[in-house]
Amino acid sequence: MNAAEYRARRATIEDLPALSALWQTMRFPAGELERRLTEFQVAIDGAGSVLGAIGFQVAGKNGLIHSEAYTDFGLADALRPIIWERLKMVAANHGIVRAWTREPAPFWLQIGLTRPDEEAMTKFPPTWNDYPGDLLVIKLREDVEEVLSADKEFEMFKQSERARSEAALSAAKGLQKAAAIAALILAVAVIIGLIYMNRANLAAYFRR
Repeated sequence: MNAAEYRARRATIEDLPALSALWQTMRFPAGELERRLTEFQVAIDGAGSVLGAIGFQVAGKNGLIHSEAYTDFGLADALRPIIWERLKMVAANHGIVRAWTREPAPFWLQIGLTRPDEEAMTKFPPTWNDYPGDLLVIKLREDVEEVLSADKEFEMFKQSERARSEAALSAAKGLQKAAAIAALILAVAVIIGLIYMNRANLAAYFRR
């Protein structure tokens, strides 16, 4: 069958028998996944038969790609890109910033998922630690709140630096004023001293 005849959509209750059989074949916890049916996107053929499915669990701004399964893994290379496009739409609708997975297929590395660094791991929901496998992540979009927060912090930093500069300038002006007053006082003292010395010299002159 041509890949153009495959498409992806959200799983419905009508898909449950096919999905349950698929999950059991994969030895997934079918009972648990049945209760989370709405997490799944399915790939179907022209007749509407389910050929594969991938779950996408949402937690805040994070999405977890999980429980990937196919009736025939020979079709996986054709079906994964189709489901991935659908997952990106779901992620956009939910405002997802990062998509995570522990799925081992090389496909996920090929489309840009990488091993998370320390900063990314601070965003990882700890409730997903029970899933087995190596963790991969991809950033789908910028986090508006993080950008706004960074901008706010930068603006606060600029205001702080501006206030510090103004305080330093004010202190410098204060020192200049103090120095000017001190110089004036010194000049007055010198003049008074000179006047006093002149008077003393004159008094001594007339006493002779």
